[in-house]
Amino acid sequence: MTQDEAAAFDVVCVGECLVDFLPARAGARVRDVASWSPGIGGSLANVAVGVARLGGRSASVGVVGEDEFGHLLRERLAAEGVDVSRLRQTAEGRTGLVFISLDARGERSFCYFRTRSAEFLLAQRDVDPAFLARARVMHLGTNSLALPEARAAMMRGVEAARAAGRIVSCDPNIRIHAWEDPQVLRELLGRLLPRCTLVKLSEEEVAFATGQPGPVEALHHLAGQGVLLPVVTRGEAGAVFLWKGRVVHVEAPRARVVDTTGAGDGFTSGLLRGLSRRYPDAAALERAPLEELTALVRFSCVVGSRVVEHLGAVAGLPTGAEVASAMPEWLREPSS
Repeated sequence: MTQDEAAAFDVVCVGECLVDFLPARAGARVRDVASWSPGIGGSLANVAVGVARLGGRSASVGVVGEDEFGHLLRERLAAEGVDVSRLRQTAEGRTGLVFISLDARGERSFCYFRTRSAEFLLAQRDVDPAFLARARVMHLGTNSLALPEARAAMMRGVEAARAAGRIVSCDPNIRIHAWEDPQVLRELLGRLLPRCTLVKLSEEEVAFATGQPGPVEALHHLAGQGVLLPVVTRGEAGAVFLWKGRVVHVEAPRARVVDTTGAGDGFTSGLLRGLSRRYPDAAALERAPLEELTALVRFSCVVGSRVVEHLGAVAGLPTGAEVASAMPEWLREPSS
């Protein structure tokens, strides 16, 4: 067995881990909600859970508070099978909270409580190159990178994963309102995205992240910067990706939309589960046939469509058994 085959993790997710408070019913405004249910939140935590439910080995790297909400996150992530050995707790900040409200169509809005949030305290000590090298994929976002030290730590992790030949994946999950100066985020994306093997954007993020007017132009822009596999998700319209100069459109299955929160995270968890299972490193991914990637993106759309049929980002993340019929055959096969 090679070192890559013996990798401890399929996917290590580095970034924010929050508590989502979900309303008792969809269609309610925050001021109208009578009761809330706390649960796992934050894009990176959602993806870690999604990968684990699909049978992958995932880990969460980041910072939460040394408070009840931090304990809640560590315990619930561990219960999902996510490794939390590098999810640090600190007394210097409190776990970030997000209150979610939904309109009648399931479109969400967020009310954040993240003043001096622990997630922003990501530091060099949290991003251990040796730990990252134990995974086939390093996946990251940008919402925990408000402070210079956190940005430096993340870049250190990216460079370490690249040097080890790993697949580096980024879903910026852009929240412009969370940045005091959005230009800082724009400049960060300009440095970060070209260093990634895979970049996943939503259609709404294309203009800010790439300066391009539409998904296809954004794909070519990212490829020109060195991104091997650029992908843009388009909600109910599916996804589009670029592979070696060819643009491929993939449709999404129809879904009964309850809550769109986490749909992109579900898509990403399906994609990363498949990539980490099939391709042990970035060099192997570069040799991937178009047909396999198309089948994997189609499967990822199925996973994302399952998420929107439930309230919250995590409840609808499917197990491998629940979506086995949509999996590419090689992903259904037992691990050797």
